[in-house]
Amino acid sequence: MWDNFINGFNNISPQVWQLIGVSTYETIYMSFAATLFAIVFGLPLGVWTFLTQPQQALANAKVNRVLEAVINIGRSIPFIILLFDLMPVTRFLVGTTLGTTASIIPLGVSAMPFFARLTANALGDIPSGLTETAKAMGTSVWQLVTKFYLPEALPMLIKATTLTLVTLIGYSAMAGAVGGGGLGNTAISYGLHRNMPYVLWIATIIIVLIVMICERYGNKLADRFDHR
Repeated sequence: MWDNFINGFNNISPQVWQLIGVSTYETIYMSFAATLFAIVFGLPLGVWTFLTQPQQALANAKVNRVLEAVINIGRSIPFIILLFDLMPVTRFLVGTTLGTTASIIPLGVSAMPFFARLTANALGDIPSGLTETAKAMGTSVWQLVTKFYLPEALPMLIKATTLTLVTLIGYSAMAGAVGGGGLGNTAISYGLHRNMPYVLWIATIIIVLIVMICERYGNKLADRFDHR
């Protein structure tokens, strides 16, 4: 059994290696693009949620409850269900529900409330003394956010981005199960359906390596901006 398995590795054709290379690129493309989507929409949502909390600059209990509900509900929907629920939206925006570009929509939407929650938590960890000092200086809400909150929370936001990216790498493999492309699609199409287990193992190893690299350099970048 193991001899056949090892021979399978040794006999991988150049075409299969090329397919694995393309799939690796697709996974990276999907994950990073979806992470950018989550940041663009999740960061403002998280900041707004934080600012509407009690004793904050835009304190508003009703608005905060609505925002909290949006984030909690969004985080509670399983990705595989969201993937199917968003198919009409994906088809409208992209023109298809298959392929790597189409997968970015559900991946980004699923990560948006997750990143928003991490953002709100990161801002909530800022010492209250800094906030009081900024308010005493007569800063506007915009200045408070851009000059004090975001720079102070930058290391935590970088770690939140890294965590979001790592999560989406795993989700991208799930998207591949329904025609989303990437290593997940290759692992299932070739590793399972065509009885090529070595392809499944290679795809798994590459995904693990991508996650480890992202975590390593994401944490290093966060530490570089942490001046505490």
